[in-house]
Amino acid sequence: MIVFLSGATGFVGSALCRRLSTDGIRVRAALRTFQQDFPAEQVIIPGIDPQTDWADALESVEAVVHLAAHVHVMKSGAEDERLFNEVNVAGTRHLAESAAASGVRRFIYLSTVKVHGEQTEEQPFSEQSPFSPQDAYSRSKAEAEAILKRIGQASSMEIVIIRPPLVYGPGVKANFLQLLKLVHRRIPLPLGAIHNARSLIYLDNLVDAVMTCIQHPSAANEAFLVSDGEDLSTADLVRMIAKAMGVRVFLPPVPPDLLRFGGKMLGKGDIVGRLTESLQVDSSFIQNKLGWIPPHTAEEGLRKTVQWFLRSSGR
Repeated sequence: MIVFLSGATGFVGSALCRRLSTDGIRVRAALRTFQQDFPAEQVIIPGIDPQTDWADALESVEAVVHLAAHVHVMKSGAEDERLFNEVNVAGTRHLAESAAASGVRRFIYLSTVKVHGEQTEEQPFSEQSPFSPQDAYSRSKAEAEAILKRIGQASSMEIVIIRPPLVYGPGVKANFLQLLKLVHRRIPLPLGAIHNARSLIYLDNLVDAVMTCIQHPSAANEAFLVSDGEDLSTADLVRMIAKAMGVRVFLPPVPPDLLRFGGKMLGKGDIVGRLTESLQVDSSFIQNKLGWIPPHTAEEGLRKTVQWFLRSSGR
C-alpha cells in the first residue's frame, strides 16, 4: 500500500509521516525541495495550484492524505484571500481530480471544525450541524469539502473528511506556543472567571484518527469531528499546563465582558473571543462508526507538549 501525503513537513504531516513509516506503510511525500534523511519517498512539488502536475506523484497510490493548505491568519488581506482560493479550493480540486483519474481508492482531507462556526452555545457541533464559516480560511475549507463530495459522487474514489478543533502537541506554534511561554514566565492571566468549554485534540490522537480513516472500510464517504473527548475551560487548560511545568499560575477573576471590551479596544477581539467563548465538538460518531477512541488523554498530551517546550527552549 502506498499513501501519498501532502503537507508532509508540517506540524501534523511530519507526525503522520513518522507514524505511517513506523507502521510499515510506504509513504510518498510531496516536498518543495529535497530533504536529506527524510523518512519517506520524496516527490518534489514546488506548489499546490490548479496547474500542478500530479501524475508521477500519484502513480500506484492507494490513498491520499491531503494536509497542505494556506493556513489561517487572524486578519487576511487580498493576497491571503487569493491564496485561500488558489491553494485550498482550486488546488484541492485539482489534486482530487488527478487522484480520481489515477485510480486512487481513498482521499482523506483535513478540514476544520470552524466550517461549522467559531463558537458553540448550548450544544456541541456534530457532523449534522449546519455550516457557518466566519472567515476566509474556514470558507475555503467548506468550499473544498463541497467540491470533494461532488468528485466522490462522480467517481469511484472514496472521500473521507476530518474536522479537528485546535491541535496541540510537540512542535505547536502560534497562540498555543505563546500561552506556554506566558505560563512558564508566571505572568498573571486574567482568566479566573472564564467558565467556557473548548474541545482540543492532541497531535498523536489526530494522527491516530487519520490512520484509522486510511484503513477502516466504514470510513468511506464520511465526515468526522474528532477531539480528545475532554473539553476544558481556558482557565483549566492554563492550570493543567502550569501543573505539567511545575509552576504556580495566578488567574485573576476578571469578568468576561470586561475582557471582551478590552480586547476590542486593543484590536485583539478575535483572540479574546477564543479565550472566553466555548467551542465544543461531539466526536461520538467516529467512535461509534469506526470504534476509534483517542489513545492519549488530554493530561498526557499536555504533559508531553510541555516536556517538548521545556527541552526546546533550554529550560
